[in-house]
Amino acid sequence: MTTTPASPTGATARRLLQRQILPVDRDSDVLALYVDPEDAKLDADKYEVGSNRSAQALNNAAIRQSTSTGRTLHPDQIESRTALRVKSGDRLSFGTYFNAFPASYWRRWTVVDSVTLTVTVRGSGASVIVYKSMARGNSQRVDIAETTEVGSSTFSFDLTLKPFVDGGWYWYDVVAGDEDVVVESAEWTAEVPADRAEHGTVDIAITTMNRPDFCADLLVQIGEDETLRPYLDTVMVMEQGTDPVSGSASFPRAREALGGVLRVIEQGNLGGSGGYARGQLESVRKGTATYTLMMDDDVVCEPEGIVRAITFADLARRPTIVGGHMFNIYSRSRLHSFGEVVQPWRFWWQSAPDTQTDWDFAGRNLRSSRWLHKRIDVDFNGWFMCLVPRVVLEQVGLSLPLFIKWDDSEFGLRAKQAGFPTVTFPGAAVWHVPWTDKNDALDWQAYFHHRNRLVAALLHSPYPRGGRMVRESLNHQIAHLVSMQYSTAELRLLAMEDVLAGPAGLHAMLPTRLAEVNALRKQFPDAQLQADPDAFPSVRRSKPPRKGRDASEIPGRLSTLISAGLQPLRQLKPPRALAQEHPEAEIRAMDAKWYRLGTLDSAIVSMNDGTSAAFYRRDPEKFRELTRRTVEMHERYRREWPRLAEEYRAALGEITSPEAWERTFAPWQEQEQPTQQGER
Repeated sequence: MTTTPASPTGATARRLLQRQILPVDRDSDVLALYVDPEDAKLDADKYEVGSNRSAQALNNAAIRQSTSTGRTLHPDQIESRTALRVKSGDRLSFGTYFNAFPASYWRRWTVVDSVTLTVTVRGSGASVIVYKSMARGNSQRVDIAETTEVGSSTFSFDLTLKPFVDGGWYWYDVVAGDEDVVVESAEWTAEVPADRAEHGTVDIAITTMNRPDFCADLLVQIGEDETLRPYLDTVMVMEQGTDPVSGSASFPRAREALGGVLRVIEQGNLGGSGGYARGQLESVRKGTATYTLMMDDDVVCEPEGIVRAITFADLARRPTIVGGHMFNIYSRSRLHSFGEVVQPWRFWWQSAPDTQTDWDFAGRNLRSSRWLHKRIDVDFNGWFMCLVPRVVLEQVGLSLPLFIKWDDSEFGLRAKQAGFPTVTFPGAAVWHVPWTDKNDALDWQAYFHHRNRLVAALLHSPYPRGGRMVRESLNHQIAHLVSMQYSTAELRLLAMEDVLAGPAGLHAMLPTRLAEVNALRKQFPDAQLQADPDAFPSVRRSKPPRKGRDASEIPGRLSTLISAGLQPLRQLKPPRALAQEHPEAEIRAMDAKWYRLGTLDSAIVSMNDGTSAAFYRRDPEKFRELTRRTVEMHERYRREWPRLAEEYRAALGEITSPEAWERTFAPWQEQEQPTQQGER
């Protein structure tokens, strides 16, 4: 793989990189992501705080403290998608998630070395002030212009990207004088090589299963955005459910908006990886789009973010995967993570070091948050929104056949090893159900979580025997056992057995494994969920808690270590007789930790989504059996890891090839009738 060369003639053309935008529907819940009426109150530098743990704890608490004064904008100030009215005497900043210019990302990853900001303001007595920040978050005034006419005034600012190696943004504030003024537009442009003047096109691949209204509304969003439309090659919906998107009341509107661009592909439930792989395969075989964009069906998107991702990828120094951020669909100013990596020793995904999770921009704005000014480099981007150049798919292969979980992170690691970076790009985002509202560590997804993490570690861990991977797996397994989560422990063992069987069976299991996992899981009491609270016996306890202790208290480190040593031994004792008929406690999902559940002989435990609960019962015989198998299984992994890693790495090219996926999709491809796009 080589870096894309510059235009051989040296000719250049001016290209729009980013424009000022405002919420499509004037949603006040997201205004903080577009325009900011608050002042900047920058937090302390961690190097000034030093290494004292108490000082660090106080600073970490201060970082997350809201600086909002409650200032708000009236939705009527939004005059159009690009125009905002600033009331007399007010000062508004466009140093926000969607309207600040992420200079450090353009500096690091693209051929752009300078930009021009052009702002058009209508009204007299207004000031336009341009700022920049550095990686440490400190801001500097760059330039200022003032309007003197009642009509529209346009100002241009030439801005270099040279000082943004480690981080930093550009943005502008507008101050109104004695009269209201309207910021009609603002554009960030650059001179780029002439052969980069034209934008690429995208195939959008959406995998859906029984979310017809969500999916149809997303299609309407994409189809009715006039700015995005020229960038679309094909919008593919991989329909894998029994409640199809075509049944939604919004679907006719989506079909009308997208026309021949829309294609609905019906196939069996092959999970997210099977759906996205189908979109990737169709895109590669078709060969007409520059990029394939993976997007979840249950998101609300900012269409401008797709345009920005394509523009950034068009101007990248080398073929680059460009991902978007995820905001909480229920609390829309909250950012899930600013970038994610796979921690190599544990081989577990996490937010990049020195970042914050669940960040509320309405509580503390970008200009007040020092950590947001560093450029964050990542290993992968979630496929809730991720743009992949077609050339990358052609060179490194398609998704692994994993059904769900780890397909996106494994692909990012694979691409990185081949020399194709991933950039999680500020200003490109969707709103999605937060991961914290899901229960994927305990339900049927636990099987796929564990199996696929092992597969990804075998393929990419740089450490002998996967670093801490096997040991951590053993620890988690014991924690599930002392928590009376026997179904989860059984599924994790099944996952490990399937990995030992080798990579050849991954494709074959795609259509059937979910049903088999669910059938196995339902045999265990802890997996039998009830929505009605009266379905469970009343809480009774033959012996009260020691000294009346509150079960929701968080134990200290010493107490936790003692519990870790004693709890497995306690599981061998016979349970109290009354506990088999009546739960000893009701435990909220947030409090269902191993050190708490391990002290009980039974409990009603609610699920993370709040819709149901299960009756956990301690079973010493089951504990002994699963513990024995757990120890044997992990010892086998310790011995056989090098062989397994070699086997999986040798097979990677074959199992991710278009040819392998075509064989998997063959039953549904044969059923497809030749139809025109948009008619299915």
